[in-house]
Amino acid sequence: MNETSDTAAAPIDNRVFVLILQHPQERRNTLATAELLVALLRHARLATGLSWPNLSQALGRRAEPGKWAVLYLGAARPAALGAAHEIVALDRHGAKMAEGPAALAGITGIVLLDGSWAEAKTLWWRNPWLLKLRRLVLNPAEAARYGRVRREPRREALSTLEAAALVLKHLEARPEIERLLLGRLDRLIAEAPPPSRRVHRQVRR
Repeated sequence: MNETSDTAAAPIDNRVFVLILQHPQERRNTLATAELLVALLRHARLATGLSWPNLSQALGRRAEPGKWAVLYLGAARPAALGAAHEIVALDRHGAKMAEGPAALAGITGIVLLDGSWAEAKTLWWRNPWLLKLRRLVLNPAEAARYGRVRREPRREALSTLEAAALVLKHLEARPEIERLLLGRLDRLIAEAPPPSRRVHRQVRR
């Protein structure tokens, strides 16, 4: 990937802030998308580590947990939830609350867990403050693009960049954000080495 060409253009001016919690081992992955995503978005932050005391510490500024959402790693699959939309809101017990725009109202920031499925689960359990955030489950209409270069544990598992693109499209009602981000991802995939056998992804995540 030509990093200069990817970051030379003006960043996408997203309204909903994107906070990525990255497992330290994910930094070694040559196909990781978190750093690229942060470079492409005006309002985004990458925090690498295993645990933080609270949302504000991870974010680097004060934040209201009630206005934030996290992409949830629960066992429930979208099909089992009867999901008809690409994003499903859950309550703290993992039960479906609602779908569509009304379920996403008032969200000012999202947290993505970046790493393999096992690494993302580690981040989830080591940061209990995530339980205070609203929970979102993805139900993408299309399979992950990264399926071309590495095997995914679930059909709905997406790379961090794909997950952000899908969520921002719906939270901001701006499909052009998804189009721009996925265009950059396609370039990354086109230049990727042969498929890896490592099982990934959070949304995952």
